[in-house]
This record gives sequence, structure tokens and C-alpha cells, in this order.
Amino acid sequence: MAYKIVYSIFYVLSLLPFRVLYGISDFFYIIMYHIVGYRKKVVRKNLSSSFPEKTSQELKEIERGFYHWLCDYFVETLKLLTVSDETLLKHIEFRNAEQIEEYYDKGQTCAAILGHYCNWELLSATGLAFKRHKEAVCGLIYHPLRSKIFDMLFKDIRQSKGGVCIPKQDILRYLVRYKREKRMWLFGYISDQSPKYLNIHCWLPFLNHDTPVFTGGEKIMKKMNDAVFYVDMQRPERGKYICTFRLITDKPAEMQENEITTHFFKMLEDTIKRDPRLYLWTHDRWKRNHEHFDKYYVMENGHVIKRKDVEL
Repeated sequence: MAYKIVYSIFYVLSLLPFRVLYGISDFFYIIMYHIVGYRKKVVRKNLSSSFPEKTSQELKEIERGFYHWLCDYFVETLKLLTVSDETLLKHIEFRNAEQIEEYYDKGQTCAAILGHYCNWELLSATGLAFKRHKEAVCGLIYHPLRSKIFDMLFKDIRQSKGGVCIPKQDILRYLVRYKREKRMWLFGYISDQSPKYLNIHCWLPFLNHDTPVFTGGEKIMKKMNDAVFYVDMQRPERGKYICTFRLITDKPAEMQENEITTHFFKMLEDTIKRDPRLYLWTHDRWKRNHEHFDKYYVMENGHVIKRKDVEL
């Protein structure tokens, strides 16, 4: 019942035209940024440490632009509940989707690797870009939210355009089933989250930080022999997005360990530097450090375990 009430409220709000929703976004920007100061300390710490070469005025402009975009992200995501396919395609342009279909023609499945940049929720409409393979499975691998109500809401939003949402712990089981059914797929892996210490198998330079990264997505891509694409997003103006699929490799098994992940983070960094306002700076991405990891954890047989010789 609680979910039905929440869903109904958001559904009605999503019926509002974009111009009204952006007006609501501007109002919430004032509240979030100027009054509440939502996670402002984290944002400032992340920005200043990622761009030490920028002046305080430049960082301030990025900060304000980020909060404007973040409020837009919420109303744009909400709009997915009711927006028509035709209208949505006026707001997001997909480029190079035909190359994905070429791999489908050859019988090779695909993976898309992306970060929390621009409005990643709009990628749930990627299937609309395909002209010849409407039957292909398009989906997102996601980490369930703590709130069951909002987890259900975001799942409904993400599946409103024909995509599927699969919890990360279940994805391999689903891919094996799709493979057995000889179905083509394109699954998106959001790969810039901060792993827990026991899940850290790789550290990479990223935005002026020694950064722990997930490598599980790369292992699945290799196992499934996916053609791997980086999702490069741009926002040329408010309410307009361009999503370009850039091939990383179509021979993942031939790539060195962590090579796909390394390519992804380099490409994501270039994207962020192009327009830093559009990255999710509220996440405390660098709260785990290499010194702590080396002191309290050790790798044994490919697994991270707590050191027995150090008191935690």
C-alpha cells in the first residue's frame, strides 16, 4: 500500500511537461544547495582533490553547476514513468548503435560500461535506438537500494522503456539463461562505485587519486565474450543528451587482466574533465585508501582476506 501511494504521487508528477519539471528542479536547487547544503562537504572535498589546478572560483562554478544538474537528474528520471518513446528520443540521441547491431548479426553479445555521469537512467531507453534487433535484451545491472519502496520505484522507472533490471548478484545466472536461449543482449555495467575492502582487487589512477575499483564486470564480459563498449555521454544543453557507444574491444578474452577496467576509467576521466559538472560528486568515492588496505588486508589465492597478524 505504501508503495502504491508513493508510485501514484510520482506518476502524477511525471505527467507534468518538461518545462514545468525544470521549474520544480530550479526550486529544489535553491533548497538543496543554498538552504540544506546536501553533502556539500563531500562535494567540495572531491572537487578540490580531483582538480588541484583549478582556482576556488572555478571549483565554485563547477559545484553550482553540479547541484543544478543533480536536481535536473531527478525530474528527468521521474519523467521516464510516462514520457512517450517519440518525445524521449527528442531528448536523447544514440550514436553508433548500428555497430552494436552489427555484432548481433555476427552472433556476438554486447556489454556497455559506464559511470555515474550525465543521466545514466535515460540509457534504459537504449533499445529504442535499434532498428533491426528489437528482440535483443537491453538492461542494467544494479545494486538494490536500502529502501524497498524506492528500490521498487527506480526498478519500475528503469523498466518503463522495455529494459530489464537485474541485481548484480544474479546477473551471471541470467546471462547463462539468455545464452542458452540464443538471445542477443546489451547490459550496462555502472562500474565507478567504491568497493568494500574485501572486494578490492585492483587500484587505478583516477582523477588525481589512487582509486580502488571493481573488476567483476570485466570478468563477466570475458566469460560471456561480449563486445565491450564505453558509454560516452554529453549534455549540450538542458534536457538534451547525446549517448555515443565507443568500442573498447570485441575480443575481451585477449585483453590483459584489468585492461578493460583500465581503459574504462581513462575514458571516463576524459569525459568528466570535458564537463566536470555532470559527475556524481556527492558519493564519497575515495573514503578507502591504499595504506589502510595494505596494513589490514592481504591477497591469498585471488581472494582478499583480513590479515591475521594485525589487530583490526
